[in-house]
Amino acid sequence: MKKATSGKMKKPSTQREELRGKVIDALAQTMDLYGVNYSFGQLYGIMFFEDKPLTLEKMQESMNMSKSNMSYAVRSLIESKMAFKLPEKEDRKDLYVAETDFFKAFQAFFATKLQREIDVMRGALDAVIPPLSETILQLDTPEEERMRCLEDLHKLKHAVSYYEWLQRFVNDLESGATFDGRQNGE
Repeated sequence: MKKATSGKMKKPSTQREELRGKVIDALAQTMDLYGVNYSFGQLYGIMFFEDKPLTLEKMQESMNMSKSNMSYAVRSLIESKMAFKLPEKEDRKDLYVAETDFFKAFQAFFATKLQREIDVMRGALDAVIPPLSETILQLDTPEEERMRCLEDLHKLKHAVSYYEWLQRFVNDLESGATFDGRQNGE
């Protein structure tokens, strides 16, 4: 289990806070498994249990984290659609809330991460397959090299079919079709 390196949550003062702390820790550990910084996961957990929007300053108090790390953590949660900046302000300070519907949070988080993977890999595959195919077809390509290129092409075509499938999965995830009758967090 990773611990926060840039901040530490306040000690619980009630049994409810202690119990919440266990869930917050579990959320942070779970998010850490998927590449989200442990302390960012803690912040999500704190925001998850909060009954009202929070300012960066309130989050800093809860996490004992520097302002720059807190801003980065909030930005990361917003990019993953795990948190949102509200249009209204409190004393001219921005307000933030967590996505508390786990279906929507899962949907947004994984759709975002998987789409990024698809875009990166499809970009590479689309850039590599045409010249690889040309090398195979060129008359002056040595036979041994042609065979290696064909093997690579076969692997890459298989990867293309995987990323086509993954794109359909992401599309279904974004539409809510993946949730067995549960549409868009309803």
